[in-house]
Amino acid sequence: MALRKILTDKDESLHKVCKPVDKFDEKLAVLLDDMHETLDKAQGLGLAAPQIGLCRRIFIMHLEEGSFECINPEVTQKEGKQRVQEGCLSCPNVWGYVTRPMKCHLKAQDRNGNWFERDFEGLGAQCACHENDHLDGHVFTEIVEEFFVPEEE
Repeated sequence: MALRKILTDKDESLHKVCKPVDKFDEKLAVLLDDMHETLDKAQGLGLAAPQIGLCRRIFIMHLEEGSFECINPEVTQKEGKQRVQEGCLSCPNVWGYVTRPMKCHLKAQDRNGNWFERDFEGLGAQCACHENDHLDGHVFTEIVEEFFVPEEE
């Protein structure tokens, strides 16, 4: 496994629509393992492939209910609204309030190409929608309603 460099929102890679994954092989497995290691080191909740310079429809999430690898994901349903605080590993030291769905239904493939479906609520829905936005070339600052500076602890 290897750490990957997380690109900032100034990088063009983060503003392109990503291509679907069509090969589920050892190279993909290594990429996913690298993404997990990179996300752990960065202490984030989610990481999308374009954040490490790869324009492919892949993201991972490390949530309280478990780790998720989402390849060729589609958010097929959204329900409710929540106004939440959000940041992004590609936008260091930038925080803002955004409105995200309270619930979402996600359809995606795992590292072996098997399709699965999963419902997410609250923080899980927020994270899934945030990461999925990256795959369509969007960063959260495009939908921020109000920026803020976190209070020092």
